[in-house]
Amino acid sequence: MDLFLEAVDVWLFRDGRPFDAGSDHRARSLFPPYPTVIQGALRSHHLVVQGVNLNDRQAVEAAVGTADDVRNLRLRGPFLVRREGDRVARYLPQPADAVTVDRPQCTLRPASRPRAPDDGVLTGAPTPLLLGLDDEAGKGEEGLWLREADLHRYLQGETVAGAPAKALFQRESRFGIGLDRRRHTAAEGALYEAEFIRPCPGVGLLVEVEGYDSWPRSGVLRIGGEGRAAWFEQVAAPPWPAPPDPLPERFTLYFATPAYFTDGWRPQGGWGQFFLGHVELVAAAVGRYESVGGFDLAEGKHKPARRYVPAGSVYYFRATGEARLRPELVQGAVTEHGAALGFGQVLIGEW
Repeated sequence: MDLFLEAVDVWLFRDGRPFDAGSDHRARSLFPPYPTVIQGALRSHHLVVQGVNLNDRQAVEAAVGTADDVRNLRLRGPFLVRREGDRVARYLPQPADAVTVDRPQCTLRPASRPRAPDDGVLTGAPTPLLLGLDDEAGKGEEGLWLREADLHRYLQGETVAGAPAKALFQRESRFGIGLDRRRHTAAEGALYEAEFIRPCPGVGLLVEVEGYDSWPRSGVLRIGGEGRAAWFEQVAAPPWPAPPDPLPERFTLYFATPAYFTDGWRPQGGWGQFFLGHVELVAAAVGRYESVGGFDLAEGKHKPARRYVPAGSVYYFRATGEARLRPELVQGAVTEHGAALGFGQVLIGEW
């Protein structure tokens, strides 16, 4: 089922930094949230749908598994979407290799492609190049968002228009005071600031869910910090594009959701674990790492934090001979962790 999630009021999706009242930083919201946030909300609501006794640990594990084994649950997303009539359209993060060429119109073009004097392809480099260093930085604070159809055009090398974040959602800061639980009064010097997300009308999150049956067509569930509410509705969403088969000789890999690699921005065992045939990484444009962790309520402890390549990162490859994504990849994901939950979702272009 494809679920459209719409905020009843506002949402709070914390990042991975420690936060409590009196800290010298604000609690900032991430949007869209990480797939781990969505799987937690959906697994919790599935227990409600199935009428499982939350005090019966065996029954809970039988219904939704554990933090390390989510059984047959498969997620794709979450993606930022906007309603367009009776359908929804995905909006994806600005590619990391994009250059803004017209600020008022939010027009983007791909940065300089890898090149060399001989045949136009950079090969034999000890490490890939970071693209766009010759171009003037033009991204806004949050970058732009590209409608899926425009992103496909961008990945083919076209100049396209993007949407600023404020056209899709607003950030709202609210202040509060920590409480002294012993005295039931406000704690001295415990002022804090939390940032909430208010999606614009018709804007929400889309997540593709497989493995959970018997859900109602619509309803309300709790999601994110403070257990804020989301109205969910099953919708008809366009399918996630299948990768070209075989892959183009020169192709780009755009990450629509964060991805984890053991060697930071690349897999330690090489790219062969994701591709059939010989492919060579030529260049990459990678954003700042994102730390993804969480808390295991069942075990009462924090989950290990991992550093993920952020959504919007772009990798340039060259294939020698016929190459394709491995068919055994879970949901076609290019990631070494979290493929079943929606990490590592990619779109492929040609350069």
